[in-house]
Amino acid sequence: MDESLLAEVINIQNDVRSEFGWTYQDDVDSAQAMFQVFQSNEPFGVPHWSNEGRNEALLNTKERLSRAETIVLVGAAAKKADLESEWPDGTQFIAADGAVGAFPNHLKPACIITDLDGGMHLEQAASNGFTMVVHAHGDNQNVWEQYFPLWAKNGQPPLILTHQTHEHFDHVHNPGGFTDGDRAACFLHWLNIDLSRVKLVGFSTESVGIWSGTTNPELKIKKLGWMEKILKRLHPIFDEHIF
Repeated sequence: MDESLLAEVINIQNDVRSEFGWTYQDDVDSAQAMFQVFQSNEPFGVPHWSNEGRNEALLNTKERLSRAETIVLVGAAAKKADLESEWPDGTQFIAADGAVGAFPNHLKPACIITDLDGGMHLEQAASNGFTMVVHAHGDNQNVWEQYFPLWAKNGQPPLILTHQTHEHFDHVHNPGGFTDGDRAACFLHWLNIDLSRVKLVGFSTESVGIWSGTTNPELKIKKLGWMEKILKRLHPIFDEHIF
């Protein structure tokens, strides 16, 4: 992992807050609250959601991705046909939030990067036990507070928790990035995965993807501009992709 690059993609979060008029304290409050509710040995009654259990989920995900020769990041503009291709043996997939809805039944994501606006597709993925990398920010605290109790009753998927502040929270991580799509690439960089092995499917800055949650289209396009900027900063390979 390039520590200077990590610092850069974390600092970009300040620029994003400034661009959209969001407050740092709201992000801190959400991250702090998430940290607190996961400090018991059995958060929401789920033993493997403890700090130790989430760390095991993180290590298992890193091992799975480290072995892959190709890693496909699937964004909100993906079409089901895009994923029906013949992929090399051992290819691993990461879904950006609701884009997991584009996955055919025979493909299982290594994890799903989500701030929880992916709707029913996330609920199904949780029921299937797919690993969820759940992000806390100032605008989704009321959402994650609803999701975790539901998942505890249905699916109990392995969890990894992330946030977007400069504060330190044990076992709640900041890999950098902003949208679920670019944060997936930041997550790989943070895990010290070679980004030259990454392919993008369903990433666009010109239109709102069909797997995006309910959103303001004009605002979403601005967000996607930041996604593109972060991806291209992470690795030259992303310059080759047409957004």
